[in-house]
Amino acid sequence: MAPSASAAPATKAPAPKAPAPVQWGTCASSELVGVPPAELPLYSCANYAVPLDHDKPKLGTIDIALMRRAANDQSAKIGSLFLNPGGPGGSGYRMPKSGKNIFEPEVLDRFDLIGFDPRGVARSTPLRCFATNEDAADVFGRMHPLPVTGQQEKTTIKAYKDYGEFCDRFAGPLLEHMSTKDVAQDLDTLRAAVGDRKLTYVGFSYGTLLGATYVNLFPKNARAIILDGNVDPKLRLLDGVEYDRQRTDGGFQYALDNFLARCDQDADCAFAGNARKKYTELHNHLREVGPVTLPDGTVADEAAVVGTTAGVLYNPEQFGDLANLLQALYDVIHPAAAARKAMTISSQDVKALLAAGKLPKTDTRPDSPYTSDDSYPAVNCSDKPFDNTIGEVPAIADKWERQIPDFGRYLAWGDPAVCPVWPVDDPDPYRGPWNRRTQTPVLLFGNYYDPATQYEFARRMSKELGNAQLVSVDSFGHCILGGSACTDRIAADYLIDLALPGPGTVCHPDVQPFPAATTD
Repeated sequence: MAPSASAAPATKAPAPKAPAPVQWGTCASSELVGVPPAELPLYSCANYAVPLDHDKPKLGTIDIALMRRAANDQSAKIGSLFLNPGGPGGSGYRMPKSGKNIFEPEVLDRFDLIGFDPRGVARSTPLRCFATNEDAADVFGRMHPLPVTGQQEKTTIKAYKDYGEFCDRFAGPLLEHMSTKDVAQDLDTLRAAVGDRKLTYVGFSYGTLLGATYVNLFPKNARAIILDGNVDPKLRLLDGVEYDRQRTDGGFQYALDNFLARCDQDADCAFAGNARKKYTELHNHLREVGPVTLPDGTVADEAAVVGTTAGVLYNPEQFGDLANLLQALYDVIHPAAAARKAMTISSQDVKALLAAGKLPKTDTRPDSPYTSDDSYPAVNCSDKPFDNTIGEVPAIADKWERQIPDFGRYLAWGDPAVCPVWPVDDPDPYRGPWNRRTQTPVLLFGNYYDPATQYEFARRMSKELGNAQLVSVDSFGHCILGGSACTDRIAADYLIDLALPGPGTVCHPDVQPFPAATTD
């Protein structure tokens, strides 16, 4: 049917308003400690306002803190390279300072490196659940890192409930806008605000979920996206308990089993000699008998040893120290076999390793302002759905311990405990679809023995995304860029020329902590 003569002519919808450009300025001198004097002029910093709620921009704004390291060769600059370290809640602000440790020199020649603290984190508008360090120390100090007894479980559950109540009281409106979808919308705003038509991005660990969310929200705005240490976005946004169980079993437990197997193949590994059996015996002793006191007087309990082991699995450079610590502990419970020999690890290294495995205990002046942030649970509890109550966590921990004896109980008392009491009503996370196609394939790296983001998650990510290619890495540790000449070369070629390696490419780390398993 023809339109009537009086019909108004069709009009185009107005184009979205371009965001204001970032106003770069001088960085605080304290933020540039360690930068060579000749490179100081390359650095600039800024705070940039983004909407609290991108769907309702009139609700107000929050600030995002950014640091930029300008490309060495501005005449050949391709654009900006945004970086995210993971977490969630990790500060990416200073990441441009570490560019030399992550990327090939030509990447620094061709890109401005941009680090930022995501919403809720550190220098950006922080998400804080406490007004004072005293209150925070009281709540966190009552959370047992590995509850075993009924009283420990009861005390820890009460502390988590108190945490939720403090957050409900003090966190403010930002609490409802901490999902990865919100961060991805911030990232697209920042992309435009620095003048880039399309996004070039490298994300590590949780930063892979941010990258996956971005390419599905803004597939046409993606230029080159690298994801290192991948999550399984579909499972993570579908079932928080099952995601964490698989992360524990296929990640931490698998990495430990392979650490112990590789240790037995290395004559220089201090814990060699049926290491798997020895670790189980040591763990059982810590649970059933109690803490072990080392010759230097250091006391190590079950929570410290399990936490230390989990933490060291992120960093293969510490594998030798972990083996020395485990053998020193084992020698104490077998004094005759050890013949009271001297420890093969220094007292200083023992204390450093064990300290990393304990929950932080704040020792601050009472009523001093709370300067940390609570972005880790704020993001995870906005993204990951948990159907359990906190009262069901002891039963979950019992079940996981039967299935995953070394880490099940320890890691069950994480997100499955805090998220059921997290006071968020409608965070509106992005739950898919995950298969929107980008013009250039997303480049993925996955380590075979990654504890925090198991290799199977990288395989799933490669299948769930609409256009992705996975590079496998025969390596321990969490994430790989900066630790393998093979992956670093592939990353540089991709970032600069959008070139991809052949399908099925397998890289190796520059240094193996133990020799590769032999094959017949």
